[in-house]
Amino acid sequence: MVPTGIAVAIPSGHVGLVAARSGLAARHGIGVVNAPGVIDAGFRGEIHAILVNLGSEPVELARGERIVQLVVVPVAEQEFVEVGELPDSARGSGGFGSTGI
Repeated sequence: MVPTGIAVAIPSGHVGLVAARSGLAARHGIGVVNAPGVIDAGFRGEIHAILVNLGSEPVELARGERIVQLVVVPVAEQEFVEVGELPDSARGSGGFGSTGI
């Protein structure tokens, strides 16, 4: 977990998505482990980036370097209703690989 030194107030009805920076990914193989990381509107602490080095060489990050990007998007509020069974769909309950890919 890499501290960013940044805290934000995500607006109600929105979520912050922490994503990798394409330059670090392309040059060094640095990615976000839980991509995208999710920051909900109620969180007020410092943002940490959970990074992984998939490259073949160690990478040193400098203080102030841009290591991730934050995308703030609206989220639909949902109300879940418990049901006895779900309606049919074309895929059904088929899991990984069930669509032929």
